[in-house]
Amino acid sequence: MADMGLEAFRFSISWSRLIPNGRGPINPKGLLFYKNFIKELRNHGIEPHVTLYHYDLPQSLEDEYGGWINRKIIEDFTAFADVCFREFGEDVKLWTTINEATIFAICSYGEGISPPGRCSPNKYINCSTGNSSTEPYIAGHNMLLAHASASKLYKLKYKSKERGSVGFSIFAFGLSPDTNSKDDEIVTQRAKAFLFGWMLKPLVFGGYPDEMKRTLGSRLPVFSEEESEQVKGSSDFIGIIHYITYYVTNQPAPSIFPSMNEGFFKDMGVYLIPIGNFSFSEWEAIPWGLQGVLEDLKQSYNNPPIYILENGKPMKHDSMLQDTPRVEYIQAYIGVVLNAVKNGSDTRGYFVWSMVDVYELMAGYRTSFGMYYVNFSDPGRKRSPKVSASWYTGFLNGTIDVASQDNMIQLQRNLSGFSSL
Repeated sequence: MADMGLEAFRFSISWSRLIPNGRGPINPKGLLFYKNFIKELRNHGIEPHVTLYHYDLPQSLEDEYGGWINRKIIEDFTAFADVCFREFGEDVKLWTTINEATIFAICSYGEGISPPGRCSPNKYINCSTGNSSTEPYIAGHNMLLAHASASKLYKLKYKSKERGSVGFSIFAFGLSPDTNSKDDEIVTQRAKAFLFGWMLKPLVFGGYPDEMKRTLGSRLPVFSEEESEQVKGSSDFIGIIHYITYYVTNQPAPSIFPSMNEGFFKDMGVYLIPIGNFSFSEWEAIPWGLQGVLEDLKQSYNNPPIYILENGKPMKHDSMLQDTPRVEYIQAYIGVVLNAVKNGSDTRGYFVWSMVDVYELMAGYRTSFGMYYVNFSDPGRKRSPKVSASWYTGFLNGTIDVASQDNMIQLQRNLSGFSSL
């Protein structure tokens, strides 16, 4: 990292590694591991950007009360955050509470495809328990309350001394109307209300979007007046995780999510069409999708400070070190970030996913995002730089320039056109 010239590194702390039973005794080896790692980053001039929750709930809390679908999680998460703020806060100034909260709630409690794998019975996923029509909204509600509780604790107990920031992250699809019809424009705004507004409206304005209230009725939890005030303004920045852009239509179309006929996507009531060749293991660069996300946040959510916490391109893990398509992808998206900043977006940082090859939630070791190849068969996990590592090093050191992407975006829009033409 230091040789590459990284100024910041984003990583997650495992709750289970630090407090194995979810509450109570701290694991001294886990504590020492993170302290040493954070000190090592600092010693090399690298700013640690820490995510507190990244899918790995201590099993005991899942067994005891169901984890995120129970309000008891708020107190336990706040106590976990307290330990992290106390033990690491001297060296950590950037904290993200929940990783990609939107897609976490949808995929873990509606689709059943990520931990803990809950959903209503359906022909696609064999969930042993769950309710796709209610649990994503309950879990999402508790995430917002847990975040707000941890943020309040930080402000009251640590901020004056540690002077850090606490944010919240969402998974942000790029969304664009499938055609230039009025209907597709309307459903695109509805999709944005569900996929962005669901979490961002409470954080910025204190309540859920009207579109969700009308559609969900009593299935959408309600904030008390006190909770609304606590959630509103509780995020010092918004973390954005962005990879994929979709066309939006109200016409039936194949979906990448299996349970389009129930739960969140049925409630949203629109269809998402992937642009270009798409699978969970490979997708094309659509940089104007990220530009749209940043513009939406600037226009609709009071231009909050933004960190892009993840952006990158998957490729087959056993492919060669010549990952030129990844270089083209990263270069295009960094250019979009530059363009957004020039146009007034308060975007403050960008992190490539990922520095090295890692175990991927949706694809295991079959595909990887790393700029460094990791040989997982080697007991020493030998790392080898890919072309992208060399390119990124040059970019960070100022020997490679990334021009603003205005012309490139316009060209790509012209080439993509509308999917229906």
